[in-house]
Amino acid sequence: MQIEQGHPPCLLALEDGRTFSGSSFGAPGTRTGELVFNTSFTGYQEILTDPSYAGQIITLTCPEIGNYGVNASDMESSGIFARGLIVRHLSRRTSSWRATGSLSQFLKQYDVPGISDVDTRAITRHIRDKGAMRCAISTEVLDPAELVTVAANSPLMTGADFTGEVSTKEPYQLGTGDYHVAVLDYGVKQNILRNLCARGLRLTVLPASTPAAAVLALNPDGIFLSNGPGDPAACTDIVGELAKLIESKLPIFGICLGHQLLAIALGATTYKLKFGHRGGNQPVKDLLTGKIEITCQNHGFAVDSNSLPSSLELTHLNLNDDSVEGFKHKDLPIFCVQYHPESSPGPRDSAYLFNRFKQLIESCKRVSEPSCTS
Repeated sequence: MQIEQGHPPCLLALEDGRTFSGSSFGAPGTRTGELVFNTSFTGYQEILTDPSYAGQIITLTCPEIGNYGVNASDMESSGIFARGLIVRHLSRRTSSWRATGSLSQFLKQYDVPGISDVDTRAITRHIRDKGAMRCAISTEVLDPAELVTVAANSPLMTGADFTGEVSTKEPYQLGTGDYHVAVLDYGVKQNILRNLCARGLRLTVLPASTPAAAVLALNPDGIFLSNGPGDPAACTDIVGELAKLIESKLPIFGICLGHQLLAIALGATTYKLKFGHRGGNQPVKDLLTGKIEITCQNHGFAVDSNSLPSSLELTHLNLNDDSVEGFKHKDLPIFCVQYHPESSPGPRDSAYLFNRFKQLIESCKRVSEPSCTS
């Protein structure tokens, strides 16, 4: 068991002028980002290391955070891509047989600031009412008016492309099996890769900027488009290459940002949600089976259902706000979902999607023509 001592003062400022005073933990300094909230009760390490949080500062609605520390097994990527963390109470006691360090030490290791002893309920309600907005955390600028100005002058999430920041720089291989899948890494989570490998798929993970010609030169049996951060409409170069991959008629499965990019490449549009979907309690209806899945989500943009072309069929619907959670192509072997089937809040409600991808590859390999339907 580790017990941490007191922490110096820290200030959180929102671009609309609201401020919160609290205690610093993690790294000192000043950071800016889009302020969002996550309603999960556990999994703070997985949340922090999800590359989809690049450019954002996360408020956790669960009031007690840090109890079980951190460990190497719960990493979803190589580090922390979130810009900061906000919690109601940081546990000074880290107690777990799996723990190799405290949450505060973990944030410090990756130079990420945190603020505790603030009213996270008030912050969450403010975002819910006013919408996600820019903010700043600082142990250096403790004048509220000055830090509000810092927040208001920080970059917007709309128009931001973070895929180059979070993607692998070099290709690498994982898994064994009869079928070869090219994974385009827009910020892929490790548990997605584990789920694909568990289905007997051999993976080549590629940088986000990989041209379509280079992907197809690998002669893959299928293509996977990963989750990732930022505004999908800003990823114009990626969308242009996706259009070429669609023409190959290979099986394609997309998750989260991959889902949004596929939608744009196929003729649909996206829009920014007021405060996004982030947490492990989002109900989604599978329109093909009528079943309800409890899903884990992390996204601030969504596909406009009214923009879906006639070639696409809506397959999944969010039961909280009727937003698009999945679609498939009527003629091509393409399907995708907005949520994260690998995160297992159900806990196995959505595992069938990985099986469906492998089955789609198998069915396409059995026919002489390289195209098939999803």
